[in-house]
Amino acid sequence: MRLILLLTFVFPFLIGAQNKYPQDYFSNPLDIPLILSGTFAELRSNHFHAGLDIKTQQRVGLKVKAAADGYVSRIKVSHYGYGKALYITHPNGYTTVYAHLQKFAPAIEAYVKKQQYKKESYEVQMFPSAETLPVKKGSLIAYSGNSGGSGGPHLHFEIRDNAERPINPMLFGIDIADSKEPYVKSIYAYPLDENSFVNNSNEKQKLRLIPLKNGDYVVENIEAFGNIGFGIETNDRQNLAANSNGVYNIRTFFNGNNNFELDFKRFSFAETKHINQLIDYEHYVTKKQRIQKLFKINNPLSIYKEVLNNGILNIEDSTHSVYKIRVADYKNNETWVTLNIKGTKNKTVTPLKPKTTPYFIKADQAINLKQDKVTVDFYKDTFYEDFYIDFEVNNDTLKLHKNVIPTKKSFKITYDISNYKDQDKNKLYIARLLGYNKYPAYTSTKRKGDLLIATTKYLGTYALATDTIKPTISPLNFKNGQWLSKYRYLKVKINDKLSGVSNYRATVNGKWILMEYDYKTKTLTHDFNDGVVTDTKNNLKVIVTDNVGNNSTFEALFYRK
Repeated sequence: MRLILLLTFVFPFLIGAQNKYPQDYFSNPLDIPLILSGTFAELRSNHFHAGLDIKTQQRVGLKVKAAADGYVSRIKVSHYGYGKALYITHPNGYTTVYAHLQKFAPAIEAYVKKQQYKKESYEVQMFPSAETLPVKKGSLIAYSGNSGGSGGPHLHFEIRDNAERPINPMLFGIDIADSKEPYVKSIYAYPLDENSFVNNSNEKQKLRLIPLKNGDYVVENIEAFGNIGFGIETNDRQNLAANSNGVYNIRTFFNGNNNFELDFKRFSFAETKHINQLIDYEHYVTKKQRIQKLFKINNPLSIYKEVLNNGILNIEDSTHSVYKIRVADYKNNETWVTLNIKGTKNKTVTPLKPKTTPYFIKADQAINLKQDKVTVDFYKDTFYEDFYIDFEVNNDTLKLHKNVIPTKKSFKITYDISNYKDQDKNKLYIARLLGYNKYPAYTSTKRKGDLLIATTKYLGTYALATDTIKPTISPLNFKNGQWLSKYRYLKVKINDKLSGVSNYRATVNGKWILMEYDYKTKTLTHDFNDGVVTDTKNNLKVIVTDNVGNNSTFEALFYRK
Protein backbone atom coordinates (compact mmCIF):
# COMPACT_ATOMS: atom_id res chain seq x y z
CA MET A 1 0.00 0.00 0.00
CA ARG A 2 2.90 2.31 0.87
CA LEU A 3 4.55 1.63 -2.49
CA ILE A 4 1.28 2.36 -4.31
CA LEU A 5 0.91 5.68 -2.47
CA LEU A 6 4.52 6.57 -3.20
CA LEU A 7 4.04 5.89 -6.90
CA THR A 8 0.79 7.85 -6.87
CA PHE A 9 2.65 10.97 -5.75
CA VAL A 10 6.02 10.47 -7.41
CA PHE A 11 4.95 9.24 -10.86
CA PRO A 12 2.99 12.38 -11.85
CA PHE A 13 5.93 14.46 -10.65
CA LEU A 14 8.31 12.49 -12.85
CA ILE A 15 6.00 12.86 -15.84
CA GLY A 16 5.78 16.60 -15.22
CA ALA A 17 9.55 16.84 -14.95
CA GLN A 18 9.97 14.98 -18.22
CA ASN A 19 7.41 17.23 -19.94
CA LYS A 20 8.62 20.56 -18.59
CA TYR A 21 7.92 22.23 -21.94
CA PRO A 22 4.49 22.33 -23.62
CA GLN A 23 4.27 19.61 -26.25
CA ASP A 24 1.37 20.74 -28.47
CA TYR A 25 1.66 24.51 -28.23
CA PHE A 26 4.00 25.17 -31.18
CA SER A 27 3.37 23.86 -34.69
CA ASN A 28 5.81 23.34 -37.54
CA PRO A 29 6.70 26.67 -39.19
CA LEU A 30 6.69 25.12 -42.70
CA ASP A 31 4.13 23.02 -44.59
CA ILE A 32 6.75 20.47 -45.65
CA PRO A 33 8.35 17.52 -43.86
CA LEU A 34 10.94 18.88 -41.45
CA ILE A 35 14.45 17.87 -42.52
CA LEU A 36 17.41 19.52 -40.81
CA SER A 37 20.69 20.86 -42.05
CA GLY A 38 21.62 22.09 -38.57
CA THR A 39 20.69 21.05 -35.03
CA PHE A 40 20.36 23.00 -31.80
CA ALA A 41 23.62 23.88 -29.99
CA GLU A 42 25.64 22.53 -32.89
CA LEU A 43 29.26 23.68 -32.73
CA ARG A 44 29.81 26.66 -35.02
CA SER A 45 32.57 29.26 -35.43
CA ASN A 46 32.70 31.21 -32.16
CA HIS A 47 29.16 30.23 -31.11
CA PHE A 48 26.64 27.48 -30.51
CA HIS A 49 23.86 27.23 -33.07
CA ALA A 50 20.77 28.74 -31.44
CA GLY A 51 18.02 26.88 -33.30
CA LEU A 52 17.09 24.37 -35.96
CA ASP A 53 18.13 24.92 -39.58
CA ILE A 54 15.23 23.51 -41.62
CA LYS A 55 15.85 22.59 -45.24
CA THR A 56 13.61 24.32 -47.78
CA GLN A 57 14.07 21.92 -50.72
CA GLN A 58 17.02 23.98 -52.05
CA ARG A 59 14.79 26.92 -52.92
CA VAL A 60 13.50 30.17 -51.47
CA GLY A 61 9.96 31.47 -51.19
CA LEU A 62 8.30 28.75 -49.08
CA LYS A 63 5.52 30.01 -46.83
CA VAL A 64 6.62 30.47 -43.23
CA LYS A 65 3.82 30.13 -40.67
CA ALA A 66 3.50 31.43 -37.11
CA ALA A 67 4.16 28.52 -34.75
CA ALA A 68 1.53 29.81 -32.27
CA ASP A 69 -0.69 32.80 -31.53
CA GLY A 70 1.17 35.95 -30.53
CA TYR A 71 2.44 39.23 -31.89
CA VAL A 72 5.48 40.39 -33.85
CA SER A 73 7.65 41.86 -31.09
CA ARG A 74 10.86 42.47 -33.03
CA ILE A 75 11.94 42.77 -36.65
CA LYS A 76 15.57 43.04 -37.65
CA VAL A 77 16.95 43.47 -41.15
CA SER A 78 20.73 43.29 -41.52
CA HIS A 79 23.30 42.56 -44.19
CA TYR A 80 24.93 39.81 -42.16
CA GLY A 81 23.96 37.38 -39.40
CA TYR A 82 20.25 36.51 -39.45
CA GLY A 83 19.53 38.71 -42.50
CA LYS A 84 15.80 39.33 -42.44
CA ALA A 85 14.52 38.05 -39.11
CA LEU A 86 11.16 38.03 -37.36
CA TYR A 87 10.47 37.54 -33.63
CA ILE A 88 7.03 36.54 -32.31
CA THR A 89 6.20 36.73 -28.61
CA HIS A 90 3.55 34.28 -27.39
CA PRO A 91 1.12 34.44 -24.44
CA ASN A 92 2.94 31.59 -22.66
CA GLY A 93 6.10 33.74 -22.37
CA TYR A 94 8.17 32.11 -25.12
CA THR A 95 9.39 33.81 -28.29
CA THR A 96 9.87 32.14 -31.66
CA VAL A 97 12.44 33.40 -34.15
CA TYR A 98 12.42 33.00 -37.94
CA ALA A 99 15.61 34.01 -39.77
CA HIS A 100 17.31 34.25 -43.20
CA LEU A 101 13.93 35.19 -44.69
CA GLN A 102 13.40 36.27 -48.29
CA LYS A 103 10.61 38.71 -47.43
CA PHE A 104 7.85 39.22 -44.91
CA ALA A 105 4.08 38.70 -45.28
CA PRO A 106 2.42 41.71 -46.99
CA ALA A 107 1.31 43.60 -43.87
CA ILE A 108 4.66 43.10 -42.15
CA GLU A 109 6.58 43.90 -45.34
CA ALA A 110 4.70 47.19 -45.70
CA TYR A 111 5.41 48.06 -42.07
CA VAL A 112 9.13 47.34 -42.52
CA LYS A 113 9.50 49.25 -45.79
CA LYS A 114 7.78 52.27 -44.30
CA GLN A 115 10.45 52.34 -41.60
CA GLN A 116 13.26 51.73 -44.09
CA TYR A 117 12.17 54.67 -46.24
CA LYS A 118 11.66 56.83 -43.17
CA LYS A 119 15.18 56.09 -41.91
CA GLU A 120 16.65 55.85 -45.43
CA SER A 121 18.37 52.61 -44.48
CA TYR A 122 18.10 48.97 -45.55
CA GLU A 123 19.31 47.86 -42.13
CA VAL A 124 16.62 48.51 -39.51
CA GLN A 125 15.48 47.13 -36.19
CA MET A 126 11.96 47.62 -34.82
CA PHE A 127 10.04 46.59 -31.71
CA PRO A 128 6.33 46.80 -32.56
CA SER A 129 3.77 46.94 -29.77
CA ALA A 130 1.51 43.97 -29.05
CA GLU A 131 -1.35 45.66 -30.91
CA THR A 132 0.57 46.53 -34.08
CA LEU A 133 1.16 43.15 -35.76
CA PRO A 134 -0.80 40.35 -34.04
CA VAL A 135 -0.61 36.88 -35.60
CA LYS A 136 -2.57 33.65 -35.33
CA LYS A 137 -1.12 30.15 -35.17
CA GLY A 138 -0.57 28.90 -38.71
CA SER A 139 -0.94 32.34 -40.33
CA LEU A 140 1.51 33.46 -43.02
CA ILE A 141 4.27 35.63 -41.58
CA ALA A 142 7.08 35.43 -44.15
CA TYR A 143 8.72 33.54 -47.01
CA SER A 144 11.85 31.45 -46.54
CA GLY A 145 15.06 32.74 -48.03
CA ASN A 146 18.84 32.90 -47.95
CA SER A 147 19.47 36.37 -46.50
CA GLY A 148 22.28 37.41 -44.17
CA GLY A 149 24.99 34.92 -43.30
CA SER A 150 23.07 31.91 -44.60
CA GLY A 151 25.16 29.38 -46.54
CA GLY A 152 22.18 28.23 -48.63
CA PRO A 153 18.37 28.40 -48.65
CA HIS A 154 16.85 27.32 -45.33
CA LEU A 155 14.75 28.53 -42.42
CA HIS A 156 16.47 29.14 -39.10
CA PHE A 157 13.90 28.52 -36.34
CA GLU A 158 14.32 29.21 -32.63
CA ILE A 159 12.33 29.07 -29.43
CA ARG A 160 13.50 31.34 -26.60
CA ASP A 161 12.33 31.68 -23.01
CA ASN A 162 11.42 34.97 -21.33
CA ALA A 163 15.09 35.52 -20.47
CA GLU A 164 15.96 35.36 -24.20
CA ARG A 165 17.73 32.02 -23.76
CA PRO A 166 17.39 29.69 -26.78
CA ILE A 167 16.00 26.22 -26.03
CA ASN A 168 16.09 23.13 -28.20
CA PRO A 169 12.79 23.26 -30.18
CA MET A 170 12.60 19.46 -30.10
CA LEU A 171 11.80 19.74 -26.40
CA PHE A 172 8.49 21.34 -27.44
CA GLY A 173 7.39 18.44 -29.64
CA ILE A 174 8.93 19.64 -32.94
CA ASP A 175 9.54 16.16 -34.30
CA ILE A 176 12.42 15.11 -36.56
CA ALA A 177 12.69 11.54 -37.85
CA ASP A 178 15.87 10.07 -36.38
CA SER A 179 16.75 6.45 -35.73
CA LYS A 180 20.49 6.79 -36.42
CA GLU A 181 23.08 6.64 -33.66
CA PRO A 182 25.72 9.37 -33.39
CA TYR A 183 29.10 8.48 -34.82
CA VAL A 184 32.54 9.10 -33.38
CA LYS A 185 35.31 10.35 -35.65
CA SER A 186 38.21 10.50 -33.20
CA ILE A 187 39.29 10.31 -29.57
CA TYR A 188 42.22 12.21 -28.06
CA ALA A 189 44.00 11.97 -24.72
CA TYR A 190 45.48 15.05 -23.01
CA PRO A 191 48.24 14.96 -20.36
CA LEU A 192 47.27 18.06 -18.38
CA ASP A 193 50.55 18.97 -16.68
CA GLU A 194 54.25 18.31 -17.04
CA ASN A 195 54.12 15.30 -14.70
CA SER A 196 51.35 13.50 -16.60
CA PHE A 197 51.79 11.09 -19.50
CA VAL A 198 49.82 9.06 -22.02
CA ASN A 199 51.56 6.24 -23.87
CA ASN A 200 54.98 7.47 -22.71
CA SER A 201 54.35 10.99 -23.99
CA ASN A 202 53.65 14.34 -22.37
CA GLU A 203 51.88 15.52 -25.57
CA LYS A 204 48.29 15.20 -26.77
CA GLN A 205 47.69 11.76 -28.31
CA LYS A 206 45.26 10.66 -30.99
CA LEU A 207 44.04 7.24 -29.92
CA ARG A 208 43.26 4.29 -32.16
CA LEU A 209 39.48 3.95 -32.42
CA ILE A 210 38.11 0.48 -33.17
CA PRO A 211 34.47 0.27 -34.40
CA LEU A 212 32.33 -2.66 -33.23
CA LYS A 213 29.57 -4.39 -35.18
CA ASN A 214 26.86 -2.96 -32.92
CA GLY A 215 27.89 0.64 -33.70
CA ASP A 216 29.87 1.21 -30.53
CA TYR A 217 33.63 1.66 -30.27
CA VAL A 218 36.58 0.58 -28.19
CA VAL A 219 39.91 2.32 -27.99
CA GLU A 220 43.19 0.47 -28.14
CA ASN A 221 44.44 0.01 -24.57
CA ILE A 222 46.49 2.92 -23.28
CA GLU A 223 49.02 3.48 -20.53
CA ALA A 224 48.80 6.69 -18.56
CA PHE A 225 49.87 8.44 -15.39
CA GLY A 226 48.87 11.62 -13.60
CA ASN A 227 46.16 14.10 -14.50
CA ILE A 228 44.70 13.39 -17.90
CA GLY A 229 41.59 14.31 -19.86
CA PHE A 230 39.95 13.14 -23.06
CA GLY A 231 38.47 14.83 -26.08
CA ILE A 232 35.97 13.58 -28.66
CA GLU A 233 35.12 14.50 -32.23
CA THR A 234 31.55 13.36 -32.76
CA ASN A 235 28.50 14.14 -34.90
CA ASP A 236 24.97 12.95 -35.54
CA ARG A 237 22.75 12.38 -38.57
CA GLN A 238 18.98 12.23 -38.97
CA ASN A 239 17.10 9.77 -41.18
CA LEU A 240 16.45 12.01 -44.18
CA ALA A 241 19.66 14.06 -44.37
CA ALA A 242 23.36 13.35 -44.73
CA ASN A 243 24.47 16.49 -42.88
CA SER A 244 26.95 16.13 -40.03
CA ASN A 245 25.05 17.68 -37.13
CA GLY A 246 25.64 18.26 -33.45
CA VAL A 247 24.76 15.76 -30.74
CA TYR A 248 22.40 16.28 -27.81
CA ASN A 249 24.23 14.86 -24.80
CA ILE A 250 27.66 13.51 -23.88
CA ARG A 251 28.32 11.70 -20.59
CA THR A 252 31.43 10.01 -19.27
CA PHE A 253 31.91 7.37 -16.58
CA PHE A 254 35.08 6.43 -14.71
CA ASN A 255 35.11 2.97 -13.16
CA GLY A 256 31.31 2.96 -13.26
CA ASN A 257 30.82 6.36 -11.63
CA ASN A 258 29.45 9.50 -13.27
CA ASN A 259 32.36 11.70 -14.25
CA PHE A 260 31.26 14.43 -16.68
CA GLU A 261 28.25 15.60 -18.72
CA LEU A 262 27.56 18.06 -21.52
CA ASP A 263 23.84 18.72 -21.93
CA PHE A 264 22.78 20.74 -24.97
CA LYS A 265 19.21 21.67 -23.95
CA ARG A 266 19.56 25.41 -23.42
CA PHE A 267 22.18 28.14 -23.21
CA SER A 268 22.39 31.94 -23.11
CA PHE A 269 23.81 34.19 -25.80
CA ALA A 270 26.12 35.76 -23.21
CA GLU A 271 27.95 32.46 -22.76
CA THR A 272 28.07 31.16 -26.33
CA LYS A 273 31.52 32.72 -26.88
CA HIS A 274 32.96 30.21 -24.41
CA ILE A 275 32.64 27.51 -27.08
CA ASN A 276 36.29 28.16 -27.95
CA GLN A 277 37.34 27.01 -24.48
CA LEU A 278 35.10 23.94 -24.74
CA ILE A 279 36.78 22.79 -27.93
CA ASP A 280 40.48 22.22 -28.56
CA TYR A 281 40.84 25.67 -30.11
CA GLU A 282 44.36 25.23 -31.46
CA HIS A 283 43.35 21.97 -33.14
CA TYR A 284 40.35 23.68 -34.72
CA VAL A 285 42.35 26.64 -36.02
CA THR A 286 45.08 24.46 -37.52
CA LYS A 287 43.05 21.47 -38.74
CA LYS A 288 39.43 22.68 -38.89
CA GLN A 289 38.25 19.80 -36.69
CA ARG A 290 36.24 20.44 -33.51
CA ILE A 291 37.32 18.24 -30.63
CA GLN A 292 35.08 18.69 -27.59
CA LYS A 293 37.11 18.51 -24.41
CA LEU A 294 35.56 16.15 -21.88
CA PHE A 295 37.12 18.09 -19.03
CA LYS A 296 36.55 21.60 -17.76
CA ILE A 297 39.19 24.30 -17.27
CA ASN A 298 38.08 27.84 -16.34
CA ASN A 299 34.91 27.62 -18.41
CA PRO A 300 31.60 29.05 -17.08
CA LEU A 301 29.34 27.33 -19.64
CA SER A 302 25.98 26.28 -18.22
CA ILE A 303 25.85 23.18 -20.43
CA TYR A 304 28.22 21.44 -18.00
CA LYS A 305 26.06 19.29 -15.73
CA GLU A 306 27.48 16.39 -13.76
CA VAL A 307 31.18 17.23 -13.39
CA LEU A 308 33.44 15.37 -10.96
CA ASN A 309 36.91 16.87 -10.48
CA ASN A 310 36.23 18.94 -13.63
CA GLY A 311 36.20 15.72 -15.65
CA ILE A 312 39.93 15.28 -15.04
CA LEU A 313 41.13 11.75 -14.25
CA ASN A 314 43.98 11.13 -11.82
CA ILE A 315 45.63 7.92 -12.95
CA GLU A 316 47.86 6.26 -10.36
CA ASP A 317 50.68 3.81 -10.91
CA SER A 318 49.85 0.09 -11.07
CA THR A 319 46.10 0.56 -11.53
CA HIS A 320 43.59 -0.60 -14.10
CA SER A 321 40.63 1.64 -14.95
CA VAL A 322 37.74 1.75 -17.38
CA TYR A 323 36.57 5.02 -18.91
CA LYS A 324 33.34 5.11 -20.91
CA ILE A 325 31.81 7.81 -23.10
CA ARG A 326 28.12 7.85 -23.98
CA VAL A 327 27.06 10.06 -26.91
CA ALA A 328 23.32 10.51 -27.52
CA ASP A 329 21.01 12.42 -29.86
CA TYR A 330 17.62 13.87 -28.91
CA LYS A 331 15.81 10.64 -29.81
CA ASN A 332 18.09 8.83 -27.35
CA ASN A 333 19.95 6.93 -30.03
CA GLU A 334 23.28 6.32 -28.32
CA THR A 335 26.84 5.32 -29.06
CA TRP A 336 29.35 4.11 -26.47
CA VAL A 337 33.13 4.35 -26.46
CA THR A 338 35.14 2.20 -24.00
CA LEU A 339 38.75 2.89 -22.99
CA ASN A 340 40.86 0.62 -20.78
CA ILE A 341 43.60 2.52 -18.95
CA LYS A 342 46.64 0.93 -17.33
CA GLY A 343 48.31 3.18 -14.77
CA THR A 344 52.05 3.14 -15.44
CA LYS A 345 54.60 5.61 -14.14
CA ASN A 346 57.50 5.70 -16.56
CA LYS A 347 60.47 7.54 -15.08
CA THR A 348 62.40 7.62 -18.36
CA VAL A 349 60.00 10.06 -20.10
CA THR A 350 61.19 13.66 -20.24
CA PRO A 351 58.40 16.20 -19.61
CA LEU A 352 57.84 18.89 -22.20
CA LYS A 353 58.96 22.32 -21.09
CA PRO A 354 56.66 25.16 -22.15
CA LYS A 355 58.16 27.76 -24.47
CA THR A 356 58.98 30.91 -22.58
CA THR A 357 59.11 34.51 -23.80
CA PRO A 358 59.81 37.84 -22.05
CA TYR A 359 56.04 38.43 -21.87
CA PHE A 360 53.84 36.46 -19.49
CA ILE A 361 50.07 36.90 -19.51
CA LYS A 362 48.21 36.50 -16.23
CA ALA A 363 44.59 35.96 -17.16
CA ASP A 364 43.22 37.77 -14.11
CA GLN A 365 45.28 40.92 -14.72
CA ALA A 366 45.33 43.67 -17.33
CA ILE A 367 48.57 44.10 -19.27
CA ASN A 368 49.98 46.66 -21.68
CA LEU A 369 52.58 45.65 -24.28
CA LYS A 370 54.45 48.35 -26.19
CA GLN A 371 57.26 48.39 -28.75
CA ASP A 372 58.21 51.18 -31.12
CA LYS A 373 54.94 52.74 -32.32
CA VAL A 374 52.65 49.81 -31.51
CA THR A 375 50.72 49.22 -28.29
CA VAL A 376 48.54 46.26 -27.31
CA ASP A 377 46.12 46.48 -24.38
CA PHE A 378 44.77 43.29 -22.87
CA TYR A 379 42.04 43.81 -20.28
CA LYS A 380 41.52 41.73 -17.18
CA ASP A 381 40.00 38.31 -18.04
CA THR A 382 40.74 38.61 -21.74
CA PHE A 383 42.06 35.03 -21.58
CA TYR A 384 41.05 31.84 -19.76
CA GLU A 385 44.54 30.75 -18.70
CA ASP A 386 48.01 32.16 -18.03
CA PHE A 387 50.60 31.77 -20.82
CA TYR A 388 53.76 33.14 -22.37
CA ILE A 389 52.92 35.32 -25.36
CA ASP A 390 54.99 36.10 -28.45
CA PHE A 391 55.15 39.84 -28.97
CA GLU A 392 57.34 41.43 -31.62
CA VAL A 393 57.15 44.55 -33.79
CA ASN A 394 59.07 44.82 -37.04
CA ASN A 395 58.45 48.08 -38.89
CA ASP A 396 54.64 48.17 -39.23
CA THR A 397 54.12 44.44 -38.66
CA LEU A 398 52.99 43.18 -35.28
CA LYS A 399 53.52 39.55 -34.39
CA LEU A 400 51.10 38.80 -31.59
CA HIS A 401 51.48 35.10 -30.93
CA LYS A 402 49.57 32.66 -33.14
CA ASN A 403 45.80 32.45 -33.18
CA VAL A 404 45.79 29.29 -31.06
CA ILE A 405 44.67 30.77 -27.73
CA PRO A 406 40.94 31.48 -27.26
CA THR A 407 39.86 34.83 -25.83
CA LYS A 408 36.93 35.77 -23.58
CA LYS A 409 36.72 39.35 -24.80
CA SER A 410 38.20 41.81 -27.27
CA PHE A 411 41.50 43.60 -26.83
CA LYS A 412 42.94 46.76 -28.37
CA ILE A 413 45.78 47.35 -30.85
CA THR A 414 47.03 50.91 -31.32
CA TYR A 415 49.40 52.22 -34.01
CA ASP A 416 51.05 55.66 -33.79
CA ILE A 417 51.03 56.95 -37.41
CA SER A 418 52.61 60.35 -36.76
CA ASN A 419 55.53 59.46 -39.04
CA TYR A 420 53.23 59.17 -42.09
CA LYS A 421 52.45 62.05 -44.41
CA ASP A 422 49.14 63.76 -43.73
CA GLN A 423 47.71 62.82 -47.16
CA ASP A 424 48.42 59.14 -46.46
CA LYS A 425 47.02 58.87 -42.94
CA ASN A 426 43.37 58.73 -44.04
CA LYS A 427 44.05 55.71 -46.26
CA LEU A 428 45.63 53.55 -43.56
CA TYR A 429 43.91 50.75 -41.66
CA ILE A 430 44.95 47.91 -39.39
CA ALA A 431 44.80 44.52 -41.11
CA ARG A 432 45.09 40.98 -39.83
CA LEU A 433 47.37 38.98 -42.13
CA LEU A 434 45.67 35.71 -43.04
CA GLY A 435 46.72 32.52 -44.78
CA TYR A 436 49.87 31.48 -46.55
CA ASN A 437 49.88 34.64 -48.67
CA LYS A 438 49.31 36.91 -45.64
CA TYR A 439 46.20 38.51 -47.10
CA PRO A 440 45.45 41.82 -45.32
CA ALA A 441 41.94 41.41 -43.91
CA TYR A 442 40.40 44.64 -42.66
CA THR A 443 40.03 44.88 -38.88
CA SER A 444 37.57 47.46 -37.61
CA THR A 445 39.75 50.56 -37.30
CA LYS A 446 39.12 54.00 -35.84
CA ARG A 447 41.38 57.03 -36.08
CA LYS A 448 41.96 59.50 -33.26
CA GLY A 449 44.44 62.13 -34.42
CA ASP A 450 47.70 60.32 -35.08
CA LEU A 451 46.47 57.06 -33.56
CA LEU A 452 44.84 54.13 -35.38
CA ILE A 453 42.94 51.85 -33.01
CA ALA A 454 41.61 48.38 -33.79
CA THR A 455 39.50 46.15 -31.57
CA THR A 456 39.82 42.40 -32.14
CA LYS A 457 39.31 39.00 -30.47
CA TYR A 458 42.06 37.19 -32.35
CA LEU A 459 45.76 36.82 -31.77
CA GLY A 460 47.94 36.58 -34.88
CA THR A 461 49.94 38.85 -37.17
CA TYR A 462 48.78 42.39 -37.85
CA ALA A 463 50.11 45.19 -40.04
CA LEU A 464 49.29 48.63 -41.33
CA ALA A 465 47.74 48.48 -44.78
CA THR A 466 46.89 51.18 -47.30
CA ASP A 467 43.74 51.43 -49.41
CA THR A 468 43.75 54.09 -52.12
CA ILE A 469 41.51 52.20 -54.53
CA LYS A 470 37.90 53.29 -54.91
CA PRO A 471 35.00 50.79 -54.80
CA THR A 472 33.67 49.55 -58.12
CA ILE A 473 30.03 49.95 -59.23
CA SER A 474 28.54 48.36 -62.34
CA PRO A 475 24.98 47.74 -63.63
CA LEU A 476 23.92 44.12 -63.78
CA ASN A 477 20.61 43.96 -65.65
CA PHE A 478 20.40 47.26 -67.56
CA LYS A 479 22.34 49.75 -69.65
CA ASN A 480 22.48 53.52 -69.58
CA GLY A 481 19.49 55.04 -71.40
CA GLN A 482 17.48 51.79 -71.41
CA TRP A 483 13.69 51.45 -71.08
CA LEU A 484 12.86 49.36 -67.98
CA SER A 485 9.05 49.43 -68.08
CA LYS A 486 8.77 45.63 -67.95
CA TYR A 487 11.46 45.16 -65.32
CA ARG A 488 10.56 44.24 -61.72
CA TYR A 489 14.07 44.77 -60.34
CA LEU A 490 17.00 47.12 -60.81
CA LYS A 491 20.33 45.47 -59.99
CA VAL A 492 23.81 46.91 -59.44
CA LYS A 493 27.01 45.15 -58.40
CA ILE A 494 29.34 46.83 -55.93
CA ASN A 495 32.72 45.72 -54.64
CA ASP A 496 35.78 46.85 -52.74
CA LYS A 497 38.78 44.52 -52.75
CA LEU A 498 40.82 45.96 -49.89
CA SER A 499 39.19 47.54 -46.84
CA GLY A 500 35.66 46.50 -47.92
CA VAL A 501 32.36 48.28 -48.43
CA SER A 502 31.33 50.47 -45.49
CA ASN A 503 28.09 52.01 -46.78
CA TYR A 504 26.13 52.85 -49.91
CA ARG A 505 23.36 55.21 -50.94
CA ALA A 506 21.11 55.15 -54.00
CA THR A 507 18.77 57.85 -55.29
CA VAL A 508 16.49 58.29 -58.30
CA ASN A 509 15.93 61.89 -59.35
CA GLY A 510 17.43 62.93 -56.02
CA LYS A 511 15.04 60.80 -53.95
CA TRP A 512 16.37 57.96 -51.78
CA ILE A 513 15.41 54.45 -52.91
CA LEU A 514 15.66 51.19 -51.02
CA MET A 515 18.29 48.81 -52.37
CA GLU A 516 18.80 45.49 -50.63
CA TYR A 517 22.45 44.49 -50.26
CA ASP A 518 23.47 40.83 -50.57
CA TYR A 519 27.12 40.72 -49.54
CA LYS A 520 27.48 37.13 -50.76
CA THR A 521 26.81 38.18 -54.36
CA LYS A 522 27.87 41.84 -53.85
CA THR A 523 24.53 42.90 -55.36
CA LEU A 524 22.24 45.86 -54.69
CA THR A 525 18.62 45.27 -55.74
CA HIS A 526 15.72 47.71 -55.97
CA ASP A 527 12.14 46.47 -56.31
CA PHE A 528 10.12 48.76 -58.58
CA ASN A 529 6.99 47.49 -56.79
CA ASP A 530 7.96 49.80 -53.93
CA GLY A 531 6.23 52.44 -56.06
CA VAL A 532 8.70 55.26 -55.40
CA VAL A 533 9.93 55.48 -59.01
CA THR A 534 7.03 57.20 -60.78
CA ASP A 535 8.63 59.41 -63.41
CA THR A 536 9.25 58.45 -67.03
CA LYS A 537 12.79 59.80 -67.16
CA ASN A 538 14.93 58.73 -64.22
CA ASN A 539 18.46 59.53 -63.16
CA LEU A 540 19.96 56.80 -60.95
CA LYS A 541 22.82 57.76 -58.68
CA VAL A 542 24.68 55.23 -56.49
CA ILE A 543 27.45 56.25 -54.09
CA VAL A 544 29.57 53.55 -52.41
CA THR A 545 32.13 54.25 -49.67
CA ASP A 546 34.77 51.84 -48.36
CA ASN A 547 36.08 51.53 -44.79
CA VAL A 548 38.82 54.17 -45.20
CA GLY A 549 36.59 56.71 -46.93
CA ASN A 550 37.31 56.12 -50.62
CA ASN A 551 34.06 56.57 -52.52
CA SER A 552 32.78 56.04 -56.03
CA THR A 553 29.73 57.43 -57.79
CA PHE A 554 27.79 55.71 -60.54
CA GLU A 555 25.11 57.48 -62.59
CA ALA A 556 22.81 56.17 -65.29
CA LEU A 557 19.65 57.20 -67.05
CA PHE A 558 16.67 54.87 -67.46
CA TYR A 559 13.07 55.22 -68.58
CA ARG A 560 9.78 53.73 -67.33
CA LYS A 561 6.13 54.21 -68.12
